[in-house]
Amino acid sequence: MSEPITILIVDDHEVVRKGIRGYLDTLPGYEVVGEADSGEQAVDLVKQLIPDVILMDLVLPGMDGVEATRIVKNISPRTQIVVLTSYHDDSLIFPALKAGAISYILKDMKMNKLAEAITKAHNGEVIIHTKVTSRVLQNIRKDNQQDQIIYTDLTERELDVLKLIAKGYSNRQIAEELVISENTVKGHVSNILSKLHLADRTQAAVFAWQQGIVKRQPPE
Repeated sequence: MSEPITILIVDDHEVVRKGIRGYLDTLPGYEVVGEADSGEQAVDLVKQLIPDVILMDLVLPGMDGVEATRIVKNISPRTQIVVLTSYHDDSLIFPALKAGAISYILKDMKMNKLAEAITKAHNGEVIIHTKVTSRVLQNIRKDNQQDQIIYTDLTERELDVLKLIAKGYSNRQIAEELVISENTVKGHVSNILSKLHLADRTQAAVFAWQQGIVKRQPPE
């Protein structure tokens, strides 16, 4: 039997934390290992717990969720951060993704979709809520007007991998789709991020949407 996905919930509202925890505790395959009501507490708990996934609110007392995300990714790069917030304005979305969050979802989603988002994040798959996708693309465009990334150096195989990353495929799924080994996929992903000067898969996916390499297919 596989190990459960360990989760840290970061939100300054106790009712939100307890509600999410209560739901996840009823499901097999998920284990909430801690709760934090501030960015500082989240950082401290990550050092102790090294969770697989963090559900991170952005508006927190003291250290905000963006700064906490940046610090957490330095402490534990393997930990995937899912932004779970009520806000979808430009001042929060892009900084959170640049800080290292893999996904950006809103609190109006259904609980079963939240569980799916946790699993996908754990598998390295990107989830961007439909309400924020257009804003993410707008920010990428503004950023690239000053420093346009050239992707013509990507090989044909790397472009194939990039397209599948943008569609939310995990490394295992990419390997199956392209009939190559998972280690080969990891090598391609590393090369893509290096050539495009991007930090992670989320930025690679958004880049592919923005450049028209693939057409964005919003999640249901």
